[in-house]
Amino acid sequence: MRTAFGAEFDVVECYLNTPTVGVPPVHVADAVEEFVRNWRTGELRAADFDAVVDETREAFGRLVGVPGERVAVGSAASQLVGLVAQGVPDGCRVLVAEGEFTSVSFPFAAQADRGVKITEVPLRDVPGAVAEHDLVAVSVVQSAGGAVLDVEALRAAAETAEVPVLLDVTQAAGWMPLRLDWADWVVGAGYKWLLAPRGAAWLAVHPRAADRTRPVAASWYAGDDRWNSIYGLPLRLADGARRFDVSPAWPAFAGAAPALSYLASLDLEAVRAHGVALADRLRVAVDLPAQASPIVALSAPRAVERLSEAGVVASARAGRARVGFHIHNTGADVDRVVRALG
Repeated sequence: MRTAFGAEFDVVECYLNTPTVGVPPVHVADAVEEFVRNWRTGELRAADFDAVVDETREAFGRLVGVPGERVAVGSAASQLVGLVAQGVPDGCRVLVAEGEFTSVSFPFAAQADRGVKITEVPLRDVPGAVAEHDLVAVSVVQSAGGAVLDVEALRAAAETAEVPVLLDVTQAAGWMPLRLDWADWVVGAGYKWLLAPRGAAWLAVHPRAADRTRPVAASWYAGDDRWNSIYGLPLRLADGARRFDVSPAWPAFAGAAPALSYLASLDLEAVRAHGVALADRLRVAVDLPAQASPIVALSAPRAVERLSEAGVVASARAGRARVGFHIHNTGADVDRVVRALG
């Protein structure tokens, strides 16, 4: 058991795989277990989950610097990005980062039959290429190696060129302080740094972008009066971001509500400093440059196998071993990685 930032984590030694799957605090796992008990005994009431889901909207909004009323709920980042991709005009020119996580790029690439064209450029070149495109879709922190987008440079370029921006915060929200109320869309999945179960995701929609977002997965849950939108026509969707809701997976949101509320209560600058300091300590030991990110990609020979043999839980991404340091990690975890890699 580890204690960090006011929470307990029943986590195995040297778990460095948060960029793949986050480990929940004990109280979050307890909330999911309580859901299962209530489900098992028939004590669940569907309407009771409306407040739980709305709690996650507010918490996600606080974590990314966006008003909670702008936030829609879903199950996966790609599903929510698809609402944006379906709404782009025929022939739209979309700019993405080279090697971008495909949950960001594939929904737009799937629109090729409408003439939608995707251009990839190195992450550092994204701000400079904005004016030549009709939309930018990019992760704030890249999944494969933890590279961090120059958000302010992108904002300046997008505002000057009047080009809409979609930002994926799946590898950023939960450890990085964010203020993204200027972006047209902000999407994030909950099962990594947000320490929630898989199956919960959010999309913040700026009011100016609402008409360019298509509720292609509309259901009763997106109805203006949810519990009176279950049967029959006409279409009657909510006016705000709720019109883009996908009916939530209740077990996931049972854990997401306490997980996001917990993270939103923390000093995220302290969380950022903690994770980045551990990552930089590792980078110094293996002769890598600082990156202002808690994610480190390691290309040492047989890195994945050597880490696994040493009891380090990591992942393989883009031909390298990838580790990530979150709030429950310590300097001892860094030391074990260094020993494993010699």
